[in-house]
Amino acid sequence: MINIVPVILCGGSGTRLWPLSRSGFPKQFLALAGKESLFQQTLMRSAKIANSEIHSQQVIIVTNEEHRFLAVEQLREIHQDATFILEPVGKNTAPALTMAALFTQANLPDNTIMVMMPSDQTIQDEEAWLKAMQAAIEQATLGGIVTLGVTPTHPETGYGYIQKQGTANTNHAFAVAKFTEKPNQETAQQYIDSGEYFWNSGVFVLQPNTWLTAIQESSPIIYENTKISWGMKTSDVGGYANFIRPEKKSFQNIPSDSIDYAVIEKSPGKRAVDVVPLDAGWSDLGAWDAVWNVGQKDCNNNVMQGDVLLENTHNSFIYSSGRLIGAVGLDKIVIIETSDAILVADKSKSQDIKKIVQQLEQQKREEKNFHRKVHRPWGWYDSIDEDDRFKVKRILVKPKESLSLQLHHYRAEHWIVVKGTAEITNGENIITLIENQSTYIPLGQKHRLTNPGTIPLEIIEVQSGSYLGEDDIVRFDDTFGRIS
Repeated sequence: MINIVPVILCGGSGTRLWPLSRSGFPKQFLALAGKESLFQQTLMRSAKIANSEIHSQQVIIVTNEEHRFLAVEQLREIHQDATFILEPVGKNTAPALTMAALFTQANLPDNTIMVMMPSDQTIQDEEAWLKAMQAAIEQATLGGIVTLGVTPTHPETGYGYIQKQGTANTNHAFAVAKFTEKPNQETAQQYIDSGEYFWNSGVFVLQPNTWLTAIQESSPIIYENTKISWGMKTSDVGGYANFIRPEKKSFQNIPSDSIDYAVIEKSPGKRAVDVVPLDAGWSDLGAWDAVWNVGQKDCNNNVMQGDVLLENTHNSFIYSSGRLIGAVGLDKIVIIETSDAILVADKSKSQDIKKIVQQLEQQKREEKNFHRKVHRPWGWYDSIDEDDRFKVKRILVKPKESLSLQLHHYRAEHWIVVKGTAEITNGENIITLIENQSTYIPLGQKHRLTNPGTIPLEIIEVQSGSYLGEDDIVRFDDTFGRIS
């Protein structure tokens, strides 16, 4: 019996899928290819790896504190449990896999195989994916590093490449000659013509000791600093998850680097590295043209979602989150509509959308980070309207959930209940409000909003004051550990 543990890396911001994907709600949590999010699809696929010869341990998810509530909520929706390793700040994938290896080494059976998967990929042929993954697991029992190499379909310049050498063994695995970063168009075509190259899937299958030895040799600073932070970790349990938190201050000393740069590209010739071919309709959905490529197309080769009307339009991807979009006489165009932003792009220039995000960052615009509707662990809020000295929000609080006990230095708030029952702490007073009742929270007053009922609570909040930023919050008590 082979023991495995799925390790799902759930970081990144998916800037090339703006305006749907944002740093506060990145692409892995979006349903871009099916009813479930990419993160949920990854979890569901990982649960199918086990068979009569492979036993799977509880999945490990490495994500950051900011996204843990999104991840837990989506985990709950598909009724799975997990162990979460929560990064206080993003440090790329090499430290993430190092922490997963340290956890596996200390807590799971000897020789457990880590099956490391990014959380933002889609697979069209799941049976072919399972066969390739199970072959990679068999190969990893020999002690080397194993990756899945995607059979290329065109000279893609946005992916890394893996060159194979020799012939395949009984596990359908080839030895790796070298890894190559994103090539130009001419070089990519040469790779395709040679028949010797795969796309780098970013999936790695290996034993924890194999990784820890490799990272210690190739990037000792990452290894040592990650080990220090991990040694001072804390943990707690909540809902569908066990949370492990490396120590924040020492974690910030870890250099940021990817698995590929830190170890994998340095490995051929130094240690055993093998690649198992994967031909399963794989995509990392890295840009809107890739989302169009896997989508269900109409007779004119368009992919549509939402309220869309087309006339003489071909080969386009059009997404409406709410408003009607009409398109006439277009070809190879991307249109994405959200409540606070609209993107129009040449589909062939999808990779350049990240440059718009860079401009948003330079201008310090919130559209880079959050949608108008922002999800929180207790529910969500939607900013309906605002001007210099007021803001209007629609707020939903889940049953039995509560916002933090907090105050604001620069704004006062009016709350009007439009659905459900609200228990409100307002200074020294605790009151209960029902539909059509309201209260006023003065500037500087400690307050809290709780839903004691069994249905969602909805309120309208009107803020007024000299500064209305989300950072004007001082927390005194919080169910979710967000004390200021």
